[in-house]
Amino acid sequence: MHPKYRPDIDGLRAIAVGSVLAYHAFPSLLPGGFIGVDIFFVISGFLITTILLQSLAAGDFSYRDFYARRIRRIFPALVLVLLVTLAFGWYVLLPGEFSQLGKQTTGGAAFFANLVFLGEAGYFDATAETKPLLHLWSLGIEEQFYIFWPLLLGLAWRKRWPILRVTLAVATVSFLVNVLTVQPHRAAAFYSPLSRAWELMAGGLLAVMQLQAAAAAGQGQAGGRVWKKHLQSIVGIALIVLGLFMTRSTKAFPGWWALLPVLGAASCIAAGPGGVLNKYLLSNRVMVWIGLISYPLYLWHWPLLSYARIVTGGEPPLQLRIVLVVASIVLAWATYRFLERFVKLHLSQAMLRGLAGAGAALALAGVIVFLGTPTPRHDSPALQAVADATREDNYYDGFEEAALGDQFVYRAGSGKRNVLLIGDSHVEQYAPRALELVRTQPDKARTIYFATKGSCPPVPGLFSGLDTGCDERRTAVLELALKPEIDSVVLGACWSCYFTGAGPTVNYFVDDRKAVHPFIGGDGIEQSLRSLGEVLKRLSAVKPVYLVLGNPVGMDFDPLRQIEGSRLGRMTAESGQLRAPMPQDQAQFNARLKQVAEANGARVIEPFASLCAGGECIRSMPDDGSPAYKDIGHLRPRYARSFATYIDPALLDDGVAGK
Repeated sequence: MHPKYRPDIDGLRAIAVGSVLAYHAFPSLLPGGFIGVDIFFVISGFLITTILLQSLAAGDFSYRDFYARRIRRIFPALVLVLLVTLAFGWYVLLPGEFSQLGKQTTGGAAFFANLVFLGEAGYFDATAETKPLLHLWSLGIEEQFYIFWPLLLGLAWRKRWPILRVTLAVATVSFLVNVLTVQPHRAAAFYSPLSRAWELMAGGLLAVMQLQAAAAAGQGQAGGRVWKKHLQSIVGIALIVLGLFMTRSTKAFPGWWALLPVLGAASCIAAGPGGVLNKYLLSNRVMVWIGLISYPLYLWHWPLLSYARIVTGGEPPLQLRIVLVVASIVLAWATYRFLERFVKLHLSQAMLRGLAGAGAALALAGVIVFLGTPTPRHDSPALQAVADATREDNYYDGFEEAALGDQFVYRAGSGKRNVLLIGDSHVEQYAPRALELVRTQPDKARTIYFATKGSCPPVPGLFSGLDTGCDERRTAVLELALKPEIDSVVLGACWSCYFTGAGPTVNYFVDDRKAVHPFIGGDGIEQSLRSLGEVLKRLSAVKPVYLVLGNPVGMDFDPLRQIEGSRLGRMTAESGQLRAPMPQDQAQFNARLKQVAEANGARVIEPFASLCAGGECIRSMPDDGSPAYKDIGHLRPRYARSFATYIDPALLDDGVAGK
C-alpha cells in the first residue's frame, strides 16, 4: 500500500536536489546547500514508514515485495550512471584514480559507499571534488535504512510494541550518537548510518503520529485547523532557508545544525498539501516536475561536475558549470522519461532479476578495476607518479583524534613535554614528519598536538574575503597555547597566500575598535605583522615559541605541470630531478617575518633553506624523482615524512633533530 500522492512532497524534493546542485556547482552562492541531503532523508523516512505501517495494518506486507519495489525505484538510473561513470573514467583517469573509482563503484552498487568514503578524506575536503561517485554516500545510508527499518518495524508490529516509542527511541539514540561524535569524529558522524538514522526517523515519527491520529479520528486523514497547517508550512520553509544560508561546511555538521533542515522538512510535510506554501510554492508545476526527476538529477550532476574538475585540473569556468547543470537536468529528464517510466510500465520478474544482476555485475566489475584490470587508457609509470602525488592528502593518517581543553586536535606521541602546533594547512602538512619522529625517536619526541584549521593564519585580526569562521577557532587555540600544560608552541601558515601575490586583494585587518584596515590601499599588512609580533611576544614570555616560515608556493610547483597533453587526448609526464625558480617575493616576505619573530623572542624555522639553493627550489623527491608537492603549495605527505627535517627541533626534546 502506498500513501496518497502529494505533489508538495515532490516540490520539497525539488528544494532538496536544487540546494545540493547549487552547492556543488556554485558553492559561494548557497553555502549551506549540502543540507538538501538531510531533507531527502526526512522525506524517505516519512514515505517508507507510511508504506510499511499501512501494509502491516492491512496484513499484506511482504519483505520480498518491499525490496522488489526498492530495486525498481533505485536500480535503473543507478546502474546507468555507474556504467557511464566507470566507462568515462577508463577514458580520462590515471591508473591510481581509475583503481579508486573501481572501489567507489563497488561501494555505490552494493550500497556501502558511505563506509568507503568514511575511511578516506572528508566530504568537505578539496580532494572530495575529484571523486566522481562521492555523492552515493547518501544512497548508502538510505539503503542501509531500508534493510534495518522494515525488520525492526515488522518485529515491533508482531510483538505489539508501541510503534511510536520504538521510533522515538531509535531517533533519540541516533541523535545522541550524532552530537557526541560530531566534534571528535567528524567524518564518522557525517557518513555513519548510526549518526544519520535520526534524520530518517524524524520522518518516521511524523508518519507514525499522522497514521495514529487518522486512526483515532476514524477516517483516512486526520483533520486539523487550517491556520496551524499554514503556520507549519511557513515555519518549515523558513527553517530550511535559514539552514541554507547559516550552515557552513566548516561548522560541526550534522550535529545540532542538522536540526534546521530536518525540522524544516518535517514541518513542511506535517503541514500537508493544504499548507499555504505547500499549496502555492511546493505544488507549483515546475517544482513538481523537478521533484519527479530529482533522483536521476542527483545521480547525474556530481559525476559531471567532478569529471569537469578532473579534466580542467581545477575549478571549471562558470560558463562550463552552467552548461553542466543544464546537461544534468536534460540527462535526468531523459533517464526519467525513457528508462524509469519504461521499467515501471514493463516491470516483470525477469526485469527485476536483470536489474539486480546488473547491480551485482557492476559491484564485481568495481572490484576487478580496483585490483588493476583493465588498465585505463592513460597508463605509464610517470603519469602514475604524478597521480599518486596529487592524491596523497591524508596528513593526519595515524594520528589520534583528541580533545585538548575544549578544542578538537590531532595527537601523536607520549613524550614528557607537550608541543602545540597552530596554523593553517601549511602547518598540517608537517604532521607526517611528526608521526615519523614519534615512530623512530620515541625517547626524544614530544607529545605533539596539531590544532590547525584551513585558511586560518594564527594572526588575530587578520580576516579574508574567504573567511569561514576562522576567528573563533584561532582565538580558542591561541588561548590554549598559553596554558601551563603546553610546554612549547609552533606557529605557521602559508604566509605568501595572505601577504603576497593575490592574497592582499581579499585580506584585511580588523583592529580592537572594529575598524577595517585593507591590505591594498591601507596599512592592513603592517597591522597584521604587529599583531603577529604581539602573539609571539606574549607566548615567548612564558615558553619556547617557533615560527615556521613559508615554503615555496606557486603554479611552478604543481605536480600537474609535469603532465603534457590533455586527459581527453594523449598525455605524457616529465620525470627526474626537477626544479623551479625561487619565488623572490616570498623569500623577501619570509625575511620580514624572520625579523618580526626574532624581535619578539621566537625561534625561526626556515623551509626555504632546505628546499631552495642557487635561486632554484625543488619540485621532485630526492630519492625517485616523483613530485615533492601534492598541489601548488603543499608538500606531499611522503616528502614531509622523510625530508622535512627542518621542523624536527620544534618537535624533539632539547631541540635535538634527527633524520
